[in-house]
Amino acid sequence: METTLRPPAVPLVTVDPYFSVWSMADRLTDDFTRHWTGRRNALTGLIRIDGAPWRFAGKVEPNAELYYAEPAPMTQVELEITPLSSVYRFEESGVRLELKFTTPLLPDDLELLSRPASYAAFSVRSTDGKPHRVRIYFDVTAEWCVDTSEQRVAWRREETERLNFLQFSHVRQDYLNRSGDDLRIDWGQFYLAVERDPAIRTYIESADIRKQFARNGEITPSERFEMPREARDRHPVLAFAWDCGEVGTEAVSSVAVLAYDDVYAVEYFGEKLQAYWKRSGLSALGMVSAAFGEYGELSARCADFDRKLREEGIRAGGGKYADLLALAYRQAIAAHKLVADREGNVLFLSKECFSNGCIATVDVSYPSIPLFLLCQPELVKGMMRPIFKYAASDAWPFEFAPHDVGQYPLANGQVYAGNARDGQMPVEECGNMLIMAAAVSLAEKSADFAEEHMALLSRWAEYLRENGQDPENQLCTDDFAGHMARNANLSVKAVMGVAAYSLLLGMRGRTEEAERWRSAAADMAARWEEIAGEGDHTVLAFGSPGTWSLKYNMIWDSLFGTRLFGDSVAKREVNWYAGKQNRYGVPLDNRATYTKADWLVWAASLADDRETFAGLIEPLWQALNDTPDRVPFTDWYDTLTARQIGFQHRSVVGGIFIRLLQEKGLGAAGASFARAGGHVK
Repeated sequence: METTLRPPAVPLVTVDPYFSVWSMADRLTDDFTRHWTGRRNALTGLIRIDGAPWRFAGKVEPNAELYYAEPAPMTQVELEITPLSSVYRFEESGVRLELKFTTPLLPDDLELLSRPASYAAFSVRSTDGKPHRVRIYFDVTAEWCVDTSEQRVAWRREETERLNFLQFSHVRQDYLNRSGDDLRIDWGQFYLAVERDPAIRTYIESADIRKQFARNGEITPSERFEMPREARDRHPVLAFAWDCGEVGTEAVSSVAVLAYDDVYAVEYFGEKLQAYWKRSGLSALGMVSAAFGEYGELSARCADFDRKLREEGIRAGGGKYADLLALAYRQAIAAHKLVADREGNVLFLSKECFSNGCIATVDVSYPSIPLFLLCQPELVKGMMRPIFKYAASDAWPFEFAPHDVGQYPLANGQVYAGNARDGQMPVEECGNMLIMAAAVSLAEKSADFAEEHMALLSRWAEYLRENGQDPENQLCTDDFAGHMARNANLSVKAVMGVAAYSLLLGMRGRTEEAERWRSAAADMAARWEEIAGEGDHTVLAFGSPGTWSLKYNMIWDSLFGTRLFGDSVAKREVNWYAGKQNRYGVPLDNRATYTKADWLVWAASLADDRETFAGLIEPLWQALNDTPDRVPFTDWYDTLTARQIGFQHRSVVGGIFIRLLQEKGLGAAGASFARAGGHVK
C-alpha cells in the first residue's frame, strides 16, 4: 500500500511534545531529521553493499560550513505512512532495505500509549537473486536531549543479558526548569538500545565515526573522546554497526529502540508528576526491555489497527480522507503528555504547539476530541479534569470556563491574556466544556463523570443561556482573527452548549429540567435562523450583510441527534461553501483567504453524502501535498497558495476524524479500532 500523498513532514519518533522527531523532506537522505519545532535532532543511516558506501538517512557531515563529499543516497523507491508507522523502502546494487519507524500508540492500553519508546526496524534482502555483503550503520546525536546545541552532555553504557543501552543526558538535570513554546527538553535521559549480538557493535563517539564507516567500513574508537562536552563539540553520537553478513533473497532484520525517560513530565498545581507509564514503578531500562520483548506482538497489533483505520476511513470519505487520518493520528497524540494525578486519575495534557505553548487549552482540546471519542473516551476526560480542578478553585475568578491551566509543562493556572477579563473567551470555553462533557458521556453511555462536575457545568450552561444567543465583543477559538461582536458561529456553539446540558440532565434522569433546557436550546436555534439567514447562506456576524463563515460548530447538532437547526440550513451552507472553494479549500470566512484544516473538515461533514464531503476535503489533501512549508501537519494555511500561516504539530488535527465519528456514531465510540475497546489499562 503506497502512500500517494507527499507529506509536508513525515512522523518518525512521535511520543509527546518533547519527544517528537520528523523528516521534513521528500527523501530521508535530503536533510537531517528534526524536532517538530524545526531544530535539528539528527539521525544518520549508512549502508555498505559489497564494499560500496551509501546513505539511507540524514547526512554524514554535521557542519554545514564544511565541505564533505557525502556518500551517494540510496534510491528511495517508496514511502508508506500509516497511522502508527512510517516505512521507507530503498533499493541499490541489487539490495532492498526497509526502514520502519513505529510508535505503538494503541489506544486500548494507556500504559503503552504513554511508553516513551519508539522502534526503528531494519530489514534487508537481495533483489537480484545474488548474495551481497551488507553492513549497516545507524546513529542518533546528543541534540535529542538538549534545548540548544551549546548545552553540555554526558553519556554512559549499560548492559543486560539481552540488551545494550547507550544513553545521553544534559549535564544539568534541572527538571521542569521552564515553560515555553519553541523549546526542547534538557532534562532526563535519552536511550538508544539494541540487542546484544556478536554481529552488532555499539559506540558512543564523535560523529567522525560516520566517515570511518563510509570510508572503509571499520570504526576505531577514539581514546580522547571525553565527556562532558557540548552537543555541537564534535557532535557526540550513540551508534551501532550491524554486520548483516551475506544477504540473500530471504530478508534479515534487526530492531533498535529509541526511548526517553523524562523523570518528571509536568508540574500540576505545584506538584511534579511523572509520566503515566511510571505508575507501577517500572524503571527506564525495564520499560525499554519490555518494548523489546513485546515488539513482535505489537507489530502485529499495529498492523491490524492501521488496516482497520484505513478501511474505515475509505468507507467514510474515500482514499484521500484515509490519507489525512493516517498523517494526523500520531501527531494528535504526540501533542499531549499522559500522566496521572495523585488520586490516579488520567490527565491528558495538550501543548498548544507553535501558538503560545499553553497547556490543557480548552479550545485546543475541543477540536481534537473526535479521534479520542472514537478510540479512547477516557482521554477526553483526561483533557477536562485540569480545567474542572482549576475552575473550582479560588484561583479562578470568573463565572465562565477558563482557557487553559498554564504553559507547558507547568500547569499551575491560566496564563492566557494575563487573566484580564477582556482577553477571555467566555462563550467559547463554556460551550466547549459542555459539548465535550455531553460527547464523552454519550460515548461512554454514562454521565457519571459529568455528574462529578455538575455544579460548574450548570453555571456555564446558565452563562450561555444568558449571554450566548447574541455574543458580546469577544474572542473565539479563532483568536488570530481578533475580537468580534455578534459572532454567528460562536452563537451556534452556545446553542449546542445549552443542548449538551439538556442531554446531560436527561442522562441523569432529570427529565423535567432536561426538557426545559432542550426547549431553551430550540428557541435559541430558531432565533438564530431568523437573525443569521441571508438568503442562500448565513452571515459571519448578526447584522453584517454580505458576509459569511464556516459554521463548523453546527456539526454537533448531527452528532448529538438534537436536530435543532433545520436540515435546510446545513444544505444551504454546504452549497455555499462549494461555491466559495479556492484551489486549496474553503476559507474560514469572507475576511481572509486562510482556513483551518480542522474546521474545514467539520464544515464539510455537514454534507449528507460522501461525494460532496470528499469534494470539500480533497483540496486540504492537495494543500498538504503541494505546500513548500515542510512542517508537521499545519492546521492554519492559505487556500490560494497552500502556504502555512502558522501553527504546526498541534493536537487539533484529531478533529479530522469527525467524519468517521459521524459515520460510526457517538454510541460506537471507544471500540472502533482498539483491540479491547474502551478498556483502560
